[in-house]
Amino acid sequence: MPELPEVETIRRDLAEVIVGKKITDVEVINKSPIKETIEKFKKTLLNKKVKDIERIGKLMMLDLSDGNFLLIHLKMTGQLIYRHGHQIIEGGHNLPVFTENDLPTKYSWVVWKFSDGGKLYFNDMRKFGYLKTVDKKEKEKIVAKYGIEPLTKNFTLANFKKALGKRKAPIKSVLLNQALVAGIGNIYADEICFAASIRPDRSVAKMSEGEVKKVFTASEAIIKKAIAHKGTTFKDYVNAHGGKGNFSDFLKVYQRVGEKCLRCKKGIITSKKIAGRSSHYCPVCQKVIN
Repeated sequence: MPELPEVETIRRDLAEVIVGKKITDVEVINKSPIKETIEKFKKTLLNKKVKDIERIGKLMMLDLSDGNFLLIHLKMTGQLIYRHGHQIIEGGHNLPVFTENDLPTKYSWVVWKFSDGGKLYFNDMRKFGYLKTVDKKEKEKIVAKYGIEPLTKNFTLANFKKALGKRKAPIKSVLLNQALVAGIGNIYADEICFAASIRPDRSVAKMSEGEVKKVFTASEAIIKKAIAHKGTTFKDYVNAHGGKGNFSDFLKVYQRVGEKCLRCKKGIITSKKIAGRSSHYCPVCQKVIN
C-alpha cells in the first residue's frame, strides 16, 4: 500500500496536470469503489473544476470548484493514471507499462474526462480502494478522525507523547494506528523503529521519555527523506510520472530478512508478526529492554 511519502508524491504530480481543469465527463465502468449512488457521484463531479488536491495521511481529497470534495483512497492496489494524448503519468499500484491504446485496462473502474481532453483513470486490481464525494462539513469530520501527521505543525513532541500515552501495545502498532499517527504504514514504521534503535514490538508503556523522543525525531526524519526521494519502490508503487521512487536505496531493515545489519555489521535482519504485519528489525541494534 502506498504510504504518506508515496501518496504525497502522487498528489504533487497529479496537481501539475489536473488542477484548474474542468471535469466534463464521468464514466463508471464498475461501481465497486464508489461509496455512494452513481447518480450522486456523477452529479457532484460533472462540470466542476479541480481547485486543488489536498491530503491527510494516505487519503487524497480533490477540492472542487463548488466547495465539495472527491475523496480517493488507493488502499492496497489502487492506481491513478492520467493520459493526455501520448503523455501518460501514473501513481500507485505498479501495473504494466501503458500506451494510450491500453486504456482503459481490465482494472479501470472509473474514468474522468477533463476540458483539455485529458483523462484520469482509477484502476484497482483487488477493489479495496474507494471513491466518495463529500461536502466540506463531512470532509472535516473525516479529517478529524486522523491523528497527528509527521511534518505538519501539529506533529510536536508534546502531541506525540499524548498520542502514545501509556498504551501497552507495541510501538509499531501505535505508529500504524491512523487515528493516532497519520500516514505511516508498514515500511516506514519498521524504518523509524530502526532509526530510533528500538524494537518494533517494544511496549509503549515501557518506553522511556528518551526513547519516545527518538521515535518522534526518527518519524520526522524518515518521512522527510522518503518524500524527498519520492517514496519507496517495490512491486506495487510507481509515482505519477511513471518513475519509481528511490527511497529503497536507503532502507535499512524492510525486506532485508537474512541480510547483515548495515549499522552494527553483526546482527542479521529478522522479522516477526506485529499487529498482523511482518516487521523487520536487527536483534543486535534493537535490543530487548525490560
